Amino acid sequence: MSQRQPPKSEALRRRPQLSEDVANHVRHVVMSGEVRPGDFIRLDETAAELGVSVTPVREALLTLRGEGMVELVPHRGYVVSPLTADDIVDIFWLQGQIAVELVRRAAPKITDAVLADLEWFNASLSAAVEKGQAEEVEIAEFEFHRVLNRLAEASKLAWFLNNATRYTPTRLYASNPDWGRAAVRNHEQLIAALKASDVDEACRLMQQQFTDGAERLIAFRDS
Repeated sequence: MSQRQPPKSEALRRRPQLSEDVANHVRHVVMSGEVRPGDFIRLDETAAELGVSVTPVREALLTLRGEGMVELVPHRGYVVSPLTADDIVDIFWLQGQIAVELVRRAAPKITDAVLADLEWFNASLSAAVEKGQAEEVEIAEFEFHRVLNRLAEASKLAWFLNNATRYTPTRLYASNPDWGRAAVRNHEQLIAALKASDVDEACRLMQQQFTDGAERLIAFRDS
């Protein structure tokens, strides 16, 4: 079983020069609603919170400004840009469209060995959810989808999906057992559809995951 990169906190301690780690952190707090549109992202405060210098924070915020996540207010600093429910729906719709195309391409290549891998990672996900192991939930969910993404043999689509999912606050979902159990059920149904060579159903179930993700995030931010 291949492993994901270490959690962000560890990555930040080991590689404080990489502004992308800081950008990932800010994306998470913006998307999860920990900071709201109109809130300022302070360079010094963020650097102190993450244990890094101001330089990677400034570089990260320049990147996020280009992505439209923050805006620069002259003489005041960076402020969180507006983020509406429609924006969240759009982000997850795009992710879902790419993921659906990947599963459509992967479906004809499904073998017993691939199904066994999917079942194993889904069992790992289920066990992690029940034990409340958020980090392990993230890993198992990532690995489950990576099996299908690699099988599709569409590296550019997989790259675009990876970039699009940077805007998903994965830790928020991984710590929610209700989401975790729903993901396990969806995966079980997806595996069954792939076993039956029901490509349309597999695509529907894949899209359902992203629709559900958008609905949960909107509800969480509104709570």
